[in-house]
Amino acid sequence: MKILFVIDQVYLHGGIERVLSIKANYFAAQDDNEIHIITTEQKDNKPCYDFSTKISFQDIGVNYNRTKSYFHPINLLKLPKHVSKIRSAIKNIQPDVVVVCSHSTDTYFMPFVVKSVPKVKEFHFSKFIEEQPRKNPRNILKKYFFKFTDFVEKKYDKLIILNNNESGYYKTDNTVVIPNPLTFYPDSVSELKDKIVISAGRIAPVKGFDILIDIWELVHQKNKDWELHIYGDGDQGYVEMLQDKINQKGLQHNLILKGSTDNVKSKMLSSSIYAMSSHNECFPLVLLEAQSCGLPIISFDCPHGPRSIINEENGCLVELYHKEEFSEKLLALMSNPEQLKAFGANARENASNFEVKKVMDMWQDMFNSLIFKNVQP
Repeated sequence: MKILFVIDQVYLHGGIERVLSIKANYFAAQDDNEIHIITTEQKDNKPCYDFSTKISFQDIGVNYNRTKSYFHPINLLKLPKHVSKIRSAIKNIQPDVVVVCSHSTDTYFMPFVVKSVPKVKEFHFSKFIEEQPRKNPRNILKKYFFKFTDFVEKKYDKLIILNNNESGYYKTDNTVVIPNPLTFYPDSVSELKDKIVISAGRIAPVKGFDILIDIWELVHQKNKDWELHIYGDGDQGYVEMLQDKINQKGLQHNLILKGSTDNVKSKMLSSSIYAMSSHNECFPLVLLEAQSCGLPIISFDCPHGPRSIINEENGCLVELYHKEEFSEKLLALMSNPEQLKAFGANARENASNFEVKKVMDMWQDMFNSLIFKNVQP
């Protein structure tokens, strides 16, 4: 099978890039597969995750201005070049299936490029964020843009969504639920003895780290023995704003912005609780990683990912933005080692449901259905 994955880049740390490395490497390890990855703006950077040497990479150098919308005139002028180069690359590679990974301009024209090849679109964000704008579009252009996206999505052979809750946001019948696979499943788990709460992710407003700072202030008033470590990077101005908030609350000695890490697994194994304060998520891979390390999780019950991973046996879901309840759940776990261990053991067991082979078998079945259908007389 010849599989082509299309993505904007693979040099920045992120969930989409990490999951792509797992999928591509898994299929590349099978002798009868040929794997290609096309990027639009790799800019001669090395991939940030390990990819098999069997995988063929090609960067077509569109290089959009990422400080502006893809629909800004300066970027729209690059669209003809993008379409032409993608069409040419697909004709040269002659893949059995094309998978669009990132939500860039490829999304909107790929169904109409080389129509004979089955095409798949992955969605790594929750369409919950479109619910209110769809009901009350701010202008006529926005209204018709949503109609256009619905039209485009119907043209894909399959749309891959990460949890069942997302299906209600789509106007099509071509959705398939395939969760993210685990990136690792360590031989050992955390001993849950270190008094560290960990959180990780892109340092951006959607992750709610500013709210987590408020929650930690409430925790610290009653328990000064524990630390909160936040891993990740983002816009420098936003990071500085968070640090200023930490300093103003006098939490700088036990709430630490640790920056990015290439080994989040070791950081999790040296922690005892994972905390997530996001405004919305689709299927947060980091929660599976935490569970694989045997960490209990406390998370906001945000739309819609955490509830697909966390249950009352392995952690706690807190009503969105209820800071006091979140802090109380943290304090309760900190003071109850037996509950901590029970949650951790159940978390580890739950994570095993998302081991790579189990998830990749779902991808294989989906590919087979498309290719088999495509070759029928």
